Amino acid sequence: MNFSLILQQLTYDPRQPMIFSSAIFLLLFLGFSLVYALLGKKDTLRLLFVTLFSYYFYYKSSGFYFVLLAVVTLSDFYLARFIHRSQNQTHRKAALWASLIIDLSLLGYFKYANFFGATLASIIGHNFQPWDIFLPVGISFFTFQSLSYTIDVYRRDLKPLDRPLDYAFYVSFFPQLVAGPIVRARDFIPQIRQPLHITRETFGEGIFLILGGLFKKAVISDYISVNFVERIFDSPSLYTGFENLMGVYGYTLQIYCDFSGYSDMAIGIALLLGFRFPQNFNSPYQSDSITDFWRRWHISLSSWLRDYLYISLGGNRCSKLRMYFNLFMTMLLGGLWHGASMNFIFWGALHGVALGVHKRYREWRAIPRGHHDGGWKRVVSVLLTFHFVAFCWIFFRSTSFEASWEMIKQIITNFHPEVAPQFPTGYPAVFTLMLLGYMLHFVPQTWSQRAQTLVTRTPLVGQALMLVALIYVVIQVKSSDIQPFIYFQF
Repeated sequence: MNFSLILQQLTYDPRQPMIFSSAIFLLLFLGFSLVYALLGKKDTLRLLFVTLFSYYFYYKSSGFYFVLLAVVTLSDFYLARFIHRSQNQTHRKAALWASLIIDLSLLGYFKYANFFGATLASIIGHNFQPWDIFLPVGISFFTFQSLSYTIDVYRRDLKPLDRPLDYAFYVSFFPQLVAGPIVRARDFIPQIRQPLHITRETFGEGIFLILGGLFKKAVISDYISVNFVERIFDSPSLYTGFENLMGVYGYTLQIYCDFSGYSDMAIGIALLLGFRFPQNFNSPYQSDSITDFWRRWHISLSSWLRDYLYISLGGNRCSKLRMYFNLFMTMLLGGLWHGASMNFIFWGALHGVALGVHKRYREWRAIPRGHHDGGWKRVVSVLLTFHFVAFCWIFFRSTSFEASWEMIKQIITNFHPEVAPQFPTGYPAVFTLMLLGYMLHFVPQTWSQRAQTLVTRTPLVGQALMLVALIYVVIQVKSSDIQPFIYFQF
């Protein structure tokens, strides 16, 4: 027995983080599933086993920073119980503020200390040397998830859990731990101690989501990223405007396939374990307005920002001017949530302005809520929305403002449309995968439902063969290094 190999898999390696699309995770999950099934009727042991595995999974992603996860879990568990039991409103509010300070202080230090330090230094004219601060994977996700619990308890929308194990299980549940979806306590907690019951339909749906997510991430996203998108964004001035535009289209597809692929796998794995997460993506590039886009893109975050930030700022229960300010600030802070960079803040500001303009337009035209145009008007609206979102992704992806504007400048002033026919022959695999990715995204929802039904009705052996075949394809097209999910950095 090769003990060094076993030890390697048990210890943290920053060059090899554990992700769903890696072979080691798929093998570990197979063994994990066997133990999980044996513990099916022993609720407490099953929850303890999953919690320990979740902490191991997080350790393999961020090393000993799993301690932060434990700190957030224990502090919010006991603060929420105090908030629920206390009849003194001042004490309840103080406990809520304690939860906010603990969670946001951790998030602020690890994610924003260098950003604010550099900003302050530039204001006062000092030379700032960035501190060596490691950003724990997914810290934004589990802090936001835990905060929603204490806020819901404070609002009396939720009763706190009685067992620390149950809360630790909720916060650390590994399918959604490092990159979402942000699962609300009110949706997840009622499922924790329900009898484990996985139907054939649920199992088939889980397999379908895992297959689809793995294909989107490991085949489409990773390939076009390594072989085209990274090259364009790293040196936009070396390529024509047309190639830069194709790079923007490529990243627009890449980030969708990467993040929705992760969400699909997370939701699919949870289904195999008997838990249902809410949908996190709903064909966002089919949106006919920026408002519609944010109802379809990263739904768990956009709804979190709406319920815990926008409404807390006053929402639309105030003057028109204040309402637009609340909307803009929500998206501005949403941009900052994604990263400590002026690019992210500017990206959030663009979306905030766009949401305000669209809201004002609907009011001016007296368009009822939920109304969507049909025919050619919808086609035009979808194209306009898609290209606005793609334009904003330039700032999201670029490492600096200068690089963003360099890419935009290349597209406007150095387009060279004559190179367009050379793109399919110069990048045949990239062109094919981009075309396939967009085609799959824009197919009708009924097609996806039929495919899911087909996978669900396929015997278990057939489903296993599908997974093996897809893993073989992944091995054939994957790059030499593991490509972490884009949202691991958030």
